[in-house]
Amino acid sequence: MRRRCGSLGKIEAVGHRVVHGGEQYVEPTFITEQVEAGIDTLSELAPLHNPACLAGIRGAKAVLGSRIPMVAVFDTAFHQTMPDVAKRYAISMELADGHHIQRYGFHGIAHASLANGYASYTGNPLEQVRLITLQLGNGCSITAIAQGKSVDTSMGFTPLEGLVMGTRSGDVDASIVSYLSEREKVEAAEVEQWLNERSGLLGLSGRSNDMRELLRLAEEKKDKRAEFAINLFCYRVRKYLGAYIAVLGGADAIVFGGGIGENAPEIRDRACRNMEWCGLKLNPDRNRAAVGLAPGSAAKISTDDSRLAAYVVAADEETWIAKETVRCVRNRPS
Repeated sequence: MRRRCGSLGKIEAVGHRVVHGGEQYVEPTFITEQVEAGIDTLSELAPLHNPACLAGIRGAKAVLGSRIPMVAVFDTAFHQTMPDVAKRYAISMELADGHHIQRYGFHGIAHASLANGYASYTGNPLEQVRLITLQLGNGCSITAIAQGKSVDTSMGFTPLEGLVMGTRSGDVDASIVSYLSEREKVEAAEVEQWLNERSGLLGLSGRSNDMRELLRLAEEKKDKRAEFAINLFCYRVRKYLGAYIAVLGGADAIVFGGGIGENAPEIRDRACRNMEWCGLKLNPDRNRAAVGLAPGSAAKISTDDSRLAAYVVAADEETWIAKETVRCVRNRPS
């Protein structure tokens, strides 16, 4: 939180996004030495993210001193409400519990922001609706939300699971790792790196992980691999949409966000095609117009008679982190 005057002396608290909170951090949390150590321990589960989060925390403390409250807002916390049937993998419970293996989910701050953006725009209380939020960017995830709580999400133990992404494969058969390791004569860790960095839209197209570039190639150059990458991306979104409608027992609205979700009407259209069976119908004019929204704003893109409404929300993660930080500070025991 920072007042408008811009002086460092006016800062009252600092909110930090932390990607992985594991099982222990399920709420915004005051950062103590013990919490820092906990975040560091969780770096084993998020080696690309938590160390950078810690560096930001320590840098802020070095500049502002220990007097200013620091709050960690965890990306995994929103998904702690998932039931065990959604959270568990079907592996030995002893192994899972012994190594803290479960579906943690990620992008929680973004999904919470999308849901709250929908509620603010429509006036519908989250406690009374069933939503499916789609955070589509270079990283992609989809979440089923009932009464404002996450009940399932596509990312799992790591952000690799789920939808096709810019360079991540999304769902694959786990046996592919050992199979490629043996056939390509490399370590399993290298295959995992391929799945994270050389797969997804980049691997399918052989050209780019940028959806804007792939849409251009498909339109102007008639590039078949770019077209196929787009189609597979949208197919996987539609597949999860159908699954989460079933999980929720029906939905009131779907909410698009993220760089692709906010700014690619063609992708929203393709992802929602042939969904009339569940009452979803996009309005082409509204869909085309809903681009470049200001952070925190929203637009309806479905027809007025669509039984399943569709919206675009420009997620405002910074404001959500600030609100969570305020809530934590205000609720701090005196």
